[in-house]
Amino acid sequence: MTALDRAAALVRSLPAGRRILIGIAGAPGAGKSTFAGRLAAETAGTVLPMDGFHLPQATLVELGRRDRMGAPDTFDVAGFVALLHALRTGDPVDAPGFDRTVEEPVPGAIRIEPAQRILIIEGNYLLHWPQVAPLLDATIFVHVDEAMRHERLIARHIAFGKTPEEARAWVLGPDQRNAELVASGAARADLALELD
Repeated sequence: MTALDRAAALVRSLPAGRRILIGIAGAPGAGKSTFAGRLAAETAGTVLPMDGFHLPQATLVELGRRDRMGAPDTFDVAGFVALLHALRTGDPVDAPGFDRTVEEPVPGAIRIEPAQRILIIEGNYLLHWPQVAPLLDATIFVHVDEAMRHERLIARHIAFGKTPEEARAWVLGPDQRNAELVASGAARADLALELD
């Protein structure tokens, strides 16, 4: 059984008749977004990334956290938790997106309608923030080979404007510290998957 088959089986095992929230956590570059998209296609779900809850650049600068963007305290956790509560109502909900080209959240970029019953929520810290996991019906942690994860991240940072040297320094610095923190929550997931 493939990783996707196992994840889809978990989604299908949950009670129908209400909105289902599935969390996909993993380190930066582990393939969360791609896997969430595949799982959504397999289960007629909708992907909702946590990235829209990055604090704005101006706020990060004001707080002295810009050089650690992506760390747990560089997100609007209260806003994210409020969104999860709103999704539980089954009503229409507007969620923020994220523009990687300028590294800024985009308010109201994602509309969740009542007909969208399966939501695949992906983000690094779903198992780290204690108030988040209880609001999800199931959680999945995805792993990938560490060298591959680093290569993906370096390529991503270069694609969005960093030099190769800057990209490597960021991946082995802030991204790696975040990855180690994220990995510490893996055991709390309902399902752990190794991606290739």
